[in-house]
Amino acid sequence: MSWLSHCADGSVVIALHIQPGAKRTELIGLHGEALKIRLAAPPVDGKANAALLAFLAKELGVAKRAVTLESGEASRQKRVRVSGASPERLAALLTGNRTD
Repeated sequence: MSWLSHCADGSVVIALHIQPGAKRTELIGLHGEALKIRLAAPPVDGKANAALLAFLAKELGVAKRAVTLESGEASRQKRVRVSGASPERLAALLTGNRTD
């Protein structure tokens, strides 16, 4: 999966394409070599970035502190590092199959 990179420390880095200011926050699917996520939060004062990290933490079943923005703070193209997410939850993120 080109949108997902595994790191030596066990964490993963996810390549994302973000669409802020949408009607609702949702995962859309692949957009080129990145996952596309629509965010209801506006792209001002870091609100969209905070909403993105909270959304990913919830979807992957990890603490908010386990999700950090690696790059793309002011861009639609972002890279997010996630620690402690199971491979099954990561696969479910793309397929839309929740494992709650």
